[in-house]
Amino acid sequence: MTGNPHWLSTKEAAQYLGVNLRTLYRFIDVGGLTAYKFGRVIRLKEDDLERFVDAARIPPGTLEHLYPEPAHSAIS
Repeated sequence: MTGNPHWLSTKEAAQYLGVNLRTLYRFIDVGGLTAYKFGRVIRLKEDDLERFVDAARIPPGTLEHLYPEPAHSAIS
């Protein structure tokens, strides 16, 4: 074991990711983000958040569909 984990509250984790709490809970609920429940409190490990961010990286060349080539006008 490499020491004690740095725990974040759901509010801190949402701020870390730049999303609202509802989005954070969805990430947790669908299994994309690991979270832990201690009684009524939900906590996330900072290392898990960093892995989640790394896994969400967009590979170069995969967003072409978002900026299609403009149609050339047929003006003569």
